[in-house]
Amino acid sequence: MSEFTSTSTIIDLIRHGEPEGGQKFRGALDDPLSELGWQQMRGAIAEKDRWDAVVSSPMKRCRFFAEEVARARDIPLHIAENLREVSFGVWEGLTAEAINEQFGDDLARFWSNPGSFTPPEGEPMVEFRDRVVQCFRQWQDELAGQRVLVVCHGGVIRMILADVLGVPLERSFASVSVPYANRSRIRVDQSVHGEFRSLLSHFSSELLG
Repeated sequence: MSEFTSTSTIIDLIRHGEPEGGQKFRGALDDPLSELGWQQMRGAIAEKDRWDAVVSSPMKRCRFFAEEVARARDIPLHIAENLREVSFGVWEGLTAEAINEQFGDDLARFWSNPGSFTPPEGEPMVEFRDRVVQCFRQWQDELAGQRVLVVCHGGVIRMILADVLGVPLERSFASVSVPYANRSRIRVDQSVHGEFRSLLSHFSSELLG
């Protein structure tokens, strides 16, 4: 970037809708969207939305919708392997109730400080954060100056928002709610004065009625 160049990048993060199989810990499980999930995703975007590119997690509950958007709007689609959800290890496929029954207060320990407690055979939160933040910053730089839609997961969005807002890892999961099809908008300004990132909005279309 030359000293006279400045760019503004708008990045819309959208969490996938409801997957088939209902509410459960499915970080690494590759379930597609349910019929309701498709409705949630399609209802979360509008004709007036303008994007120059789509970046997506490789997982079916994200990628299939990202493919639809990219095809309908004739814009590039990039699959980012490191935007996949965190692996919950042996908790995969279990409901919160089942985890509480089988593992006592481990789930509460995870939610209160995910950086200090990892589910058995799961992905350590520090490693998850590092791969997500590195990947997000890579695409932020590669698509600088564009309007970008990123289709990903609740955990991924929490890590990105924590990085943007300076939220410590131990508060990264409990400090923000990310419902299905929730949208978050980030603006990145880069100039000779440095890089400035801000959260412009964070909302669920369903909650808006």
